[in-house]
Amino acid sequence: MANQAQPERTEGNPREMEQKDRALPVLPVRDTVLFPHAVLPLTVGRESSVNLINSLGEDKTIVVVAQREARIDNPQPTELFNVGTVAIVHKVVKMPNQSLFVFAEGLDRVVLKEFAQLTPYMRAVVETVPDVVTPKDAQQEALQRNVLTLFQQIVAGSPTLSDELSTVAMNIEEPGRLVDFIASSLPSLSTTDKQDVLETPDVRTRLEKINQHLAKELEVQQLRNKIQSEVQDRVQQTQREYYLREQMKAIQKELGEQDENARDTEELRQKIEGAGMPDDVKKEALKELGRLARMSPMAADYSVTRNYIEWLAVLPWNKSSGVEVDIIKAKEILDTDHYDLTKVKDRILDYLSVRRLKPSMKGPILCFVGPPGVGKTSLGKSIARSLGRKFVRLSLGGVHDEAEIRGHRRTYIGALPGQIIQGIRRAETNDPVFMLDEIDKVGRDFRGDPGAALLEALDPEQNSSFRDNYLDVPFDLSKVLFITTANILDPVAEPLRDRMEIIELQGYTEEEKLHIAFQYLIPRQVDENGITKDNIEFTHESIGFIVRHYTREAGVRSLERNIGTICRKQARRLAEGKPEKLVVTPQVIEELLGGIKIRVDTEIAERTKRRGVAVGLAWTPSGGDILFVEATKMKGKGDFKITGQIQDVMRESMQAALSWVRSNARELGIGEDFFSNHDLHIHVPAGAIPKDGPSAGVTIVTALVSLLSERRVRPYTAMTGEITLSGNVLPVGGIKEKTLAAKRAGVRDIILPAENKTNVIEDLTPEQLENLTIHYVKTIDEVLNLALPSSPREERQDEAEREKVLVNAPA
Repeated sequence: MANQAQPERTEGNPREMEQKDRALPVLPVRDTVLFPHAVLPLTVGRESSVNLINSLGEDKTIVVVAQREARIDNPQPTELFNVGTVAIVHKVVKMPNQSLFVFAEGLDRVVLKEFAQLTPYMRAVVETVPDVVTPKDAQQEALQRNVLTLFQQIVAGSPTLSDELSTVAMNIEEPGRLVDFIASSLPSLSTTDKQDVLETPDVRTRLEKINQHLAKELEVQQLRNKIQSEVQDRVQQTQREYYLREQMKAIQKELGEQDENARDTEELRQKIEGAGMPDDVKKEALKELGRLARMSPMAADYSVTRNYIEWLAVLPWNKSSGVEVDIIKAKEILDTDHYDLTKVKDRILDYLSVRRLKPSMKGPILCFVGPPGVGKTSLGKSIARSLGRKFVRLSLGGVHDEAEIRGHRRTYIGALPGQIIQGIRRAETNDPVFMLDEIDKVGRDFRGDPGAALLEALDPEQNSSFRDNYLDVPFDLSKVLFITTANILDPVAEPLRDRMEIIELQGYTEEEKLHIAFQYLIPRQVDENGITKDNIEFTHESIGFIVRHYTREAGVRSLERNIGTICRKQARRLAEGKPEKLVVTPQVIEELLGGIKIRVDTEIAERTKRRGVAVGLAWTPSGGDILFVEATKMKGKGDFKITGQIQDVMRESMQAALSWVRSNARELGIGEDFFSNHDLHIHVPAGAIPKDGPSAGVTIVTALVSLLSERRVRPYTAMTGEITLSGNVLPVGGIKEKTLAAKRAGVRDIILPAENKTNVIEDLTPEQLENLTIHYVKTIDEVLNLALPSSPREERQDEAEREKVLVNAPA
């Protein structure tokens, strides 16, 4: 095998042999590394270093060594690097501040062996470190050329490095000297990196290290040049635009024309003058306009100020609808758009009448409360049409941020006025009908309470000077007719509720739904599904069948959906080439909508077949509903169990009912030891739905007495009312909704507290009470006499009636 090339060491010269045997003065330097063959100016200011330079005689040889930490003023031998450079001092210049300026030329790398002296300056025995040179091959030649090329590129691209450095580097043939020269010439090389190069005797390794540093430096330099070039281009473009703009101004001035900014300012001034603002608002707008005129269009606040002025200028400060109020026409529009709703229509016509007599009156704040689908939102549109005003709707469902109502301050980026001011701008008049939909769904969190922000807008005494956070000037909302809608009032804050006039919209009876279906729903669905009245015909029987067996709601949304489904089925038949007219009958409905969903005719008769089941009436956010209360008994030790997601108030009502039954056990024919030997269990079905309230008290007592006296509750009898331990029946709320729910469920006899008679007279029409018998009671005894049969003969009659209904029920 061929012998591998062994590294060659350069032979030591006589000076190196001389330096091995004697100690040389050591000059510590900060953040500086002196390389062999390099001349470096050094500033010497420490007392020990000045003493060292001054002690030099004819022999100007010293050792220059870098400190490990530049902060140390008096370094010890351990705080110096082990490798330094032997140097000759060529020139010493004394400075005015007693320091010395020394020019030293590096000779050789040396290793500090041992220190012979520490004061007044350090002396150390050194040993020369010769370069380790391997025979030159193609790889090393390529590496040396690459280093030289990189260095030349860096010099060419750097404004701080002289071009002469490239020439000097090209004339250096020895690779070791070339690396030392480049390392000493690069200002970006850190002291640690330079010391690393100095401590590397192997020339090839040194070439590889400096190659890496040069490649990194070139990349950084190219990025820096790119960034600088981009910045310079932008600056030049800005300066160019500035000069052109100034020239244009000068030309326009000579021609007597205004520049674009001046024209914009003048246009905004004219808008402000024509907006009809109050004096204090106009003063603020002109002040901001003056600021805008003095601003440069390039300023950061320019667009913010301009947007603010435009908002002030476009708002309808004194622009109203100005339509003469026609009471007769308004009544016709309301009657055409909505069936019934007499109370609401009367309140609107009262308002219109007063406004006709006193045009400057403040707008009322109305709140429509009712179950879904009864026409609250569409009623707002009809009111706007009857008044001849613009209609603006804002849905408050899920709004959590107070700024949605009152806006953000102008200091925020992208700030805008609140939804109320935005709605006024869209309406383009200062007296629109403004509907705040779903006010009971307003949220509340860390961003504020939108409900509290509405207090000012919905107060007739305050809203004449409503102050939006963005505008920060008062705006008159007193002419706006605010209408809010809600399903329930409980979530609405009491102060907000106090500012509104509550108008309740109850659910519809079956007869009313028939009117609404033929007058509004069927024509609309026929039109929306692309068919005509010649293609389909609904009978009164069919709509009644849908209402009874496919919907259980206070409104008419489900009814309209089912009508729409039937219309779509007919549209599909027409598209398939079957042009026959469809007459909708109960059989057709079952074919198109599926089997009967709700059996209102038979549900009560079926459920009350067993003893201990009574029918109550409940109020829900979606209207009223019937409620079954079931009681059962079993052998036990007198426990009383309650199930069906019963909440606290209803639970207490059940306890009160049991206490009354136990206290009147003798009159009811119940044995004295019955309660100690039996357990009782009361359950309210639909266990997934929470139930609360005191109005089921009479129903619970009736169910218990029915169970314990073994008498079935009369069929088609429902009841509601709160009870006391003394046996009185107290009034409850939601009478209209409960009565309508009972009628929808096929109830014929309703037991109500006597004090609720006024509600029945005021809220229910004779048509709504048709086929219903209302019984008014003051005590529980009266309830039991009406709800339970008093003789076996009556019980047999009830059973026969119940069986008759069940036999005739549709399959």
